[in-house]
Amino acid sequence: MNSINADTSMAPVEKTELTQLWDKVFPQSDKVEHSKVLFVNRYGITLAADMYKPKNAPGKLAAIAVSGPFGAVKEQSSGLYAQQLAERGFLTIAFDPSFTGESGGMPRRVASPDINVEDFSAAVDYLVNRDDVDAAKVGILGICGWGGIAIEAAINDPRIKATVASTMYDMTRVNANGYFDSENTAEQRNAKRAAMAAQRSADFKAGEYRRGGGVVDPLPVDAPQFVKDYYAYYKTPRGYHVRSGNSNDGWNVTSNLPFMNFKFFEYADELENAALIVHGDKAHSYYFGKDTFAKLKGDNKQMLTVKGASHCDLYDQLDIIPMDEIAAFFFENFNR
Repeated sequence: MNSINADTSMAPVEKTELTQLWDKVFPQSDKVEHSKVLFVNRYGITLAADMYKPKNAPGKLAAIAVSGPFGAVKEQSSGLYAQQLAERGFLTIAFDPSFTGESGGMPRRVASPDINVEDFSAAVDYLVNRDDVDAAKVGILGICGWGGIAIEAAINDPRIKATVASTMYDMTRVNANGYFDSENTAEQRNAKRAAMAAQRSADFKAGEYRRGGGVVDPLPVDAPQFVKDYYAYYKTPRGYHVRSGNSNDGWNVTSNLPFMNFKFFEYADELENAALIVHGDKAHSYYFGKDTFAKLKGDNKQMLTVKGASHCDLYDQLDIIPMDEIAAFFFENFNR
């Protein structure tokens, strides 16, 4: 008797039409080759990525998978980081997370602490199996909310030789506790849970998911500075992209629910491989980086504080992002 439950094959990569035009928010480098690639994660979702490879690079290369910020797409900050690191000698991919951008998964614009951590390990699956990659020299880099996700992925996946978290958020902490832990009571969490449960009922009845909205637009005069900084990136030609949730109507409202009941970094002290946290000391999110770094153990963990830098400065300001130091960190720890 045939049984679908006896099938152990990996899910096939879905056929998908990827944009072939250069539609990034940053200029294309003449020092690297660019191409599109697809791979599948453990949940059968096809992920789309831009690959950047140093031109005329011989032999097997060290490789880095990049994603973030949370609610962005690979045509924004992650692609810039990936291209910059490729100029410095790495094979890199910048990928769209599950349910976003050019990657697969339905419904659209939903996030998951489990699946998004898996996305990084799926990128590692892809990289370690490429003929032009040295499988012993694979790392990851996460930006903003994907910085925390990168650290969590590294804790769980020892194939990840080195990890960088840039201008990081802990998405589980900010959803459960609010900004600066200002909503850290059972009553406040239960009120959020009740609101999202009610939204689930409404979504089911309507047959579609309500979106939470991206970066606020128009920008209120009294908006906090970090909101103004987000607006200056996501809502202007500097960083706007048509597929970016933050640039448009955001995540499905109920996406926040699992992050409230899931804690990153429970076993952060067990991370053996190298990690670097990069943060600006003027960033509203600086406390995420400092507190996460305090949980890491070992002499291969580093915190690099960029003096005078805000959260969004580390999205795309190449005169501020310590890209040479980031590249040196990867080279050093890949060669240990």
